[in-house]
Amino acid sequence: MTATTHFLPNSLGKGAFDAGAEPVLRIKPGTGETIGFETDDAVYAQLAERGSLAEVTAQINPITGPVYVEGAAPGDTLAVTIHDIDLIDHGWSVYLPGVGALSARMGEAAMARRIPIRSDEVVLTDTLSVPVRPMIGCIGTAPAQGTGSTIMPSYSFGGNMDLTDAAPGSTVHLPVEVDGALLSIGDLHAIMARGESSFVAIEAQGTAIVSVDLIKNTSPLRAPRIETDREWIFVGLGDPVQDSITAGYEDMFDFLVRDHGWNRDDAYVVMSALAHSELGGPTGSTDPDPLHPMAAVGAVTVHRLPKSVLT
Repeated sequence: MTATTHFLPNSLGKGAFDAGAEPVLRIKPGTGETIGFETDDAVYAQLAERGSLAEVTAQINPITGPVYVEGAAPGDTLAVTIHDIDLIDHGWSVYLPGVGALSARMGEAAMARRIPIRSDEVVLTDTLSVPVRPMIGCIGTAPAQGTGSTIMPSYSFGGNMDLTDAAPGSTVHLPVEVDGALLSIGDLHAIMARGESSFVAIEAQGTAIVSVDLIKNTSPLRAPRIETDREWIFVGLGDPVQDSITAGYEDMFDFLVRDHGWNRDDAYVVMSALAHSELGGPTGSTDPDPLHPMAAVGAVTVHRLPKSVLT
């Protein structure tokens, strides 16, 4: 496990991304200092005990932070490298009535199942265990105006994107909209199917250990992107879904042409052959109707570019 320079307990959890929130830590980027963000899934334990979301008092999807990054200014990019995710010994699988792609099959009763995590395995059922694949569901900076929900939608500055690639070994690139960036992290998962179509993963309390770098003097990002050892992953946001696909694809095209000096025709041909697109998390890209707060509006899409094309 990576050593932690700074530890932020989940008692520092917040219910929104907010430029007005007082920073809980100030750091200098690029120093190699690591920050442990402890997260909280008390809401699921309460749901298991009480049987109804209406009886739950814990904050849903709290984020720990924010962290002020010295020198970060609007237009910069925050590069957050995920070193480790250390989970406690159990997680939760939860069904909320009326939510997710299986709501017509699951009916009107809530469900919460405690899921053991043992020896790097997630015990899904009595007969099926799978390797742990931990990830961060909710990560972002603060918006320039207003506040951002930790539940839905996803935003240009991040949020509850629920992307499986936000995992140890990857670097999440986030647009900076306010001085100091104000980084917050929450919603860890032990494992999640891509797309999170049921609207939940195997939710688990734990600590995400990250380091932070600052990228200046580049073209501002209009949405997050993730770098892994094999891919650059571009997040598209839009309503309807085709607008989301277009936005993500355009960002990849600009990355090749503007940032790497490719000619337009080469970028078009390579993307047509090798740039895969898929649905991202289920939280949408536009604020939901207040009368239907858990019904996503718009789409999050992800677009994958093999890093091998850049060599």
